[in-house]
Amino acid sequence: MNEHTPQRLIGESSALSDLLDQVSQVAPLNRPILVIGERGTGKELIAERLHFLSQRWQQPFLKVNCGALSDSLLDADLFGYEPGAFTGATRLHKGRFERAHEGTLFLDEMSNMSQAVQEKLLRLIEYGEFERLGGQTTLRVDVRIVAATNEHLPDLARKGRFRADLLDRLAFDVLTLPPLRARQDDILILAEHFGIQMSSELGWPMFPGFSDRVLEQLCQHPFRGNVRELKNAVERSLYRWNQPDKAIDHIVLDPFASPWQPGNREATPDLDDTLGFADQVARLEVLLLQRALDQNDRHQGRAAESLDLSYHQFRNLLRKHNLTTRQA
Repeated sequence: MNEHTPQRLIGESSALSDLLDQVSQVAPLNRPILVIGERGTGKELIAERLHFLSQRWQQPFLKVNCGALSDSLLDADLFGYEPGAFTGATRLHKGRFERAHEGTLFLDEMSNMSQAVQEKLLRLIEYGEFERLGGQTTLRVDVRIVAATNEHLPDLARKGRFRADLLDRLAFDVLTLPPLRARQDDILILAEHFGIQMSSELGWPMFPGFSDRVLEQLCQHPFRGNVRELKNAVERSLYRWNQPDKAIDHIVLDPFASPWQPGNREATPDLDDTLGFADQVARLEVLLLQRALDQNDRHQGRAAESLDLSYHQFRNLLRKHNLTTRQA
């Protein structure tokens, strides 16, 4: 991919297609856009697509994570500063707005902005004007702003945590990204795409594919971390599988899943000297079964997977310990 090519958005679901149609429609307009979505849904990819489908595609596309910087650092990063503006400011620094002139600036996690920075941003959107920190000269820029958040900004505005007038300026249109659970048709397409990429990275001659069991697990998993979680799960599973000539038959969805996690007192129950070996093992089995169900919202398929058991093995253990009547 070169600097003038956006990353691909993978999928064929109607939810994704509808979103991309909306992106194509609004991209040519020189207006601010809000991109809303859960973590891992691809907000930055949508911002890139908005830029590269606009008339600004040959101009700079810059991005900043507003949640990763303190208020003072974010102010300096966005608007720049003059020598002497603060201790250590020995030279002129052009902020991202200046460097993004005639291009696009992507403001990620912008709900974390302080009220002071929000006020400066509001003025810039309205008039295209700002001053560097410590400066007295008013500068003008032409920058398209694409802002993203996983928060509900109207609620924050009602609570006084986000300026309502800034929200009005930013929300010329709002693109809401569907979570992966609303893109069921895309899960296996994405999984195969990430599998092929990881196979190449591992030096495998080809991607061996997934077993039917793993395909079913992928389709049933909620993927609260969305596409990013799916990508991590596929890549993790391939490198742990390490059998390039066999279809992947085990998917590692939770890298923390282990009965021996440090600090997990339930994982190592106290031994009872009055019980025999078989009874002690039975106690541990019950503990692991109940904990797996609790951690997976009582979903037996995901609970079985977290214990590296097949669904039928898991169900047999539930019957063995008379736990089936407790599962709703």
